[in-house]
Amino acid sequence: MKSNILIVEDHELTRFGLKTAFEACDFVGTIYEAESAEKGISIVNENEINLIIMDLGLPGMNGIEACKKIKSFNKDIKIVILTSHNDESEVLSSLKAGANAYCSKEINPKNLIQVVQSVLDGAAWFDPAIAHIVLEAATKSDNKEVQKPEKDYGLTSREKQILKLITEGCSNIEIANELFVSINTTKAHVASILQKLEVDDRLQAALKALKERLV
Repeated sequence: MKSNILIVEDHELTRFGLKTAFEACDFVGTIYEAESAEKGISIVNENEINLIIMDLGLPGMNGIEACKKIKSFNKDIKIVILTSHNDESEVLSSLKAGANAYCSKEINPKNLIQVVQSVLDGAAWFDPAIAHIVLEAATKSDNKEVQKPEKDYGLTSREKQILKLITEGCSNIEIANELFVSINTTKAHVASILQKLEVDDRLQAALKALKERLV
């Protein structure tokens, strides 16, 4: 099944380069373009979009605000942030807004295609340049050296095993292969984990697991 992609980027040349790269991908269906967040939201409202490649430095509404707004009415859309900045506040604000991946604009197009494929499959991805920011934020514990889990979420041993793989950025297919189970079984376990942790997506589950030392 092909996935429809929306590219929200105000620089025409960058949009053209991204569109050209993804037009050659057999997993991509229709590619939409928007030069502003406002137009991007309009396209999302009128079309079936599976994933958005979102620039942060947009005129008018910025990428973080757009991400938050889109996720508020459609949590199923995957959003890949693409930016030239690795500012800590921007990174954390993007993740809180619901971004599924955070990439530098310097990323190789082939690597970006791989990131998009993994995100569509359910994985979260952070550019190596900002991974430390995410981990430090997730593991802060009010200046205490060690914290026990804040709550017993009733996770089974298998679910804890899968949750650990989620924190390592593994997709459903990678988890299924690692544990020698079917993809449907993996999806069922992931759904159970999200419900027990009371989170909406895998990224929130990973951050919660790291913060509360569940794995």
